[in-house]
Amino acid sequence: MLRRKPTRLELKLDDIEEFESIRKDLESRKKQRDEAEAAAAGEEEATAAAIALGSDHKSREQLINDRIGYKPQPKAGGRAAHFGTFEF
Repeated sequence: MLRRKPTRLELKLDDIEEFESIRKDLESRKKQRDEAEAAAAGEEEATAAAIALGSDHKSREQLINDRIGYKPQPKAGGRAAHFGTFEF
C-alpha cells in the first residue's frame, strides 16, 4: 500500500455561509414541527376531556382500537379454532 501525504482541505467563506443557511433551515423546520406537535397534543387533551365527559363510555382498549382503525374479529369457540384445521 502506498502512503501519501494528507490532503489539505480548505474551508471557504461560501462553505461556511452554506452550512449556516442549512443549519438555520433545519432549526426552523424543527421549531415548526415542535409547535405542530404541541398543538396536536393540546387537541388530543381536549378530545380526551370531551370523551371523558361524554355519555359514551368506552374502554381504553376500544378507544385505542378506534384511533388506530383496528376492528377485532370475534373468536370462534371450540378446539378447532385454536389449532386451525388440525383435528386431534
